[in-house]
Amino acid sequence: MNESDFKALLAPLPVTWWEADGGLGVVDSGGGAFEDERTARRFLEALRAEHGGPSAPPDAGPYQASFEGRTFDVHWPDPHEDPDGHGSRGVAIEVTGRPDDSPYASFADLTPAAAFVRDAGGRYLWANHAYAHLYGTTREAVIGRHLADLDGPDDVTRFLALDQEVLTRGRSVRHTLAYRRSDGSPGQAAGYRFPVRWDTGRCVAGIYVDVTDYTRVLDQRRRAEEDLRALRDHSGLPCARLRPDGRVGEVGTAVAELLRVRLSDLVGLPADSLLARTPERSALHRIWADLVGGRRRSARASVVLVDGDHWQRRARVHLSTVCGTADGVSSVWAVITHLGLRHAAQPPLTAAQVRILALLAAGCSNADIAGTLHLSRQAVDYHLSRLRDLLGAATRPALVARAYVLGILSPQTWPPRSDTAAHPLSPV
Repeated sequence: MNESDFKALLAPLPVTWWEADGGLGVVDSGGGAFEDERTARRFLEALRAEHGGPSAPPDAGPYQASFEGRTFDVHWPDPHEDPDGHGSRGVAIEVTGRPDDSPYASFADLTPAAAFVRDAGGRYLWANHAYAHLYGTTREAVIGRHLADLDGPDDVTRFLALDQEVLTRGRSVRHTLAYRRSDGSPGQAAGYRFPVRWDTGRCVAGIYVDVTDYTRVLDQRRRAEEDLRALRDHSGLPCARLRPDGRVGEVGTAVAELLRVRLSDLVGLPADSLLARTPERSALHRIWADLVGGRRRSARASVVLVDGDHWQRRARVHLSTVCGTADGVSSVWAVITHLGLRHAAQPPLTAAQVRILALLAAGCSNADIAGTLHLSRQAVDYHLSRLRDLLGAATRPALVARAYVLGILSPQTWPPRSDTAAHPLSPV
């Protein structure tokens, strides 16, 4: 339970709380003791006036105050005890003359949170049904009993020490405790303990929320993230988690090995800087805009990666968005597959050269290629000679083999075509 949850918990209760700056000026307040903010402010002004005027600090520790016929237990620590001068926080709880009529009794009806009041010796003066439920019993069976009647010796020592800390410091303490549920399973509760005045004595009150299921879910999430991290780092599959701004957030060791870059140098790096300036790069920019804009959930694209030695390697990248709770896409997972051969940077092939390679891989002769592309035989011969130089292949079979291992042609399609072809029957 965080601070916002705790304030929301007090909203319907006969309690008023406030935060004051170093000059005792109220900067925030809340609670359900007053119907409107103006009355709450008049109450706080009355507190300050009652204790020496608007500029004087109120008494430290719990005390009782009257306001328009109503009685409140008040706790407003002395702000001068704050060495940093950040001011103070206070709380006032409406009471009548008898403990049984205390507003704590309304907790059972107003909130599912477990609440109690104990004296300095550890004896229960009051408890609600939710608190008794933690022990698998009734509130009547709790009130009047000692801590030792409900908890084990180690827990009793720990809880009494925490109570004494609250009474000594005179301020609330946030605490998470472990307990044994009525069915014998372990449980956890989170909340606050704070000093109150009960009749004429100073006591400790507590409000707790059972967070067992919440903690279990967090633990399951932690284990899932550990499993995902292990899969990312040890599966050998190159994958990275990219932030919406295009920078690398998380990255696996396989990516660092693939790009010949230290893992620590990859985190925070713009992913765009790892791509060669090819037509595929421009196409990927458009895909990325659709992904982070929420217009697509996943996509596949062909890219040319540039490693730390400035060598290139064609690959396929699979992109999947991860949606946040309220802010749209929180990240994008990128998984790299279908790696081509690592090679030195070379001039990009023209569309005509890629089409010639696709037709060559399909078994077409020079005459067939010339007729299909409406080129002269001399033009086809020139392009083939140029391709042999660019790809370092001396024969027609070697040209086709190099086109596949470099990723220029897709190994998953027939008839042969470029990996970036817009249509299965289109060479490019």
